[in-house]
Amino acid sequence: MGGAFVAAAILARLGSRIGLPTIPLFILAGILLGPNTPGFVLLDDPHDLEMLSALGLVLLLFYLGLEFHMDDLRTGGRKMTVAGCTYLALNVGAGLGFGFALGWGTSEALVLAGVLGISSSAIVTKILVDLGRIGNPETKPILGIIVVEDIFLALYLAALQPVISGADDIGAMTLDIAKAFGFLLVLAIAARWGTGVVGRLFAIKDNELLVISFLGAAVLIAGIAETFGVADAIAAFMVGLILGNTGSGDRIRDLVHPLRDAFAAIFFFGFGLSIAPGDLPTVIWPVITAIVITITMNLLAGLVTARIYGFGPQPAANVATTLLARGEFALILATMAAAAGLDERLSPFIAGYVLILAVVAPLVAGRSHWLLRSMPGGREAAGRAELAEAGAEPTLSRS
Repeated sequence: MGGAFVAAAILARLGSRIGLPTIPLFILAGILLGPNTPGFVLLDDPHDLEMLSALGLVLLLFYLGLEFHMDDLRTGGRKMTVAGCTYLALNVGAGLGFGFALGWGTSEALVLAGVLGISSSAIVTKILVDLGRIGNPETKPILGIIVVEDIFLALYLAALQPVISGADDIGAMTLDIAKAFGFLLVLAIAARWGTGVVGRLFAIKDNELLVISFLGAAVLIAGIAETFGVADAIAAFMVGLILGNTGSGDRIRDLVHPLRDAFAAIFFFGFGLSIAPGDLPTVIWPVITAIVITITMNLLAGLVTARIYGFGPQPAANVATTLLARGEFALILATMAAAAGLDERLSPFIAGYVLILAVVAPLVAGRSHWLLRSMPGGREAAGRAELAEAGAEPTLSRS
């Protein structure tokens, strides 16, 4: 664990000197020191960091929930749902079509639909934090799409497992979906009507006790969620949503920062440990095709989201590039596919696809103004963005 922290810190400090974001550097540290690359191996088994990595994901999504207010759901719930469902329809639909076009099989196509269709909540959250965009107007729709995706994720996993394993028990599948939906409903009710009671429970003056209390609540609820077939990430998000709307919300946001940053680094380092870059050449062309499809669908989704919310070209580009990354959900699907004995090409494909997008997405998101030039009305907005990035004040009108 100490070696992981030190390696991630050294690479990130070197990368910061040339303006690189931390996410791909944390992942690179895991790849270089993992069992799938020649040279010194820090960890033979990526599962050694599994619990710490899970804690990093939980804390990232917990923080995301703290930044998402109930007022946003009450006033923008319909727009959020439309934007999220549109994003899923475009990306999951394209992934399913791509899966069938490859001809690897129906179960494989269903796996690929999820791989290409769902963004990485962890990477999206880290991008927003690193780029200082938490307060941007387009961030609320981005978070809304992530929420819709994570709800879809919980139901999709419950439905997919019996299908790819060849189970015929429709009743068991229906029960799993009902359990997942029921647990999410309980959390939603608590977020809507339970903040008063929760606020009194967390009205703690001592910072030490407050940290122990909110950390215990987030991790416990995330663990319980997994037994109901709900992703731990979405449960942690809901806990953050509830606590963020209490009187202690601002203090919790300040106190969780160092925990979030430390364990997020371990999450991305562990992510790199599980990737075998040597397998990529065997599936390089399907990977490149899938990346082109994902970029295209994200651009369309960004334009649609901007139209729904009345945004201009710059927010549309930010939405498209921020949601580009794929990550932890894709790796879960790769594990499920391997356990079910599906096409052996799936694992190297998913590893290569996830690796490239996990590295490219933060770089592209930080330079989203480059995308503006190809969008309607984007050239003028791109000029303003470049001037702002250079520290100059644009003289163009703000219309």
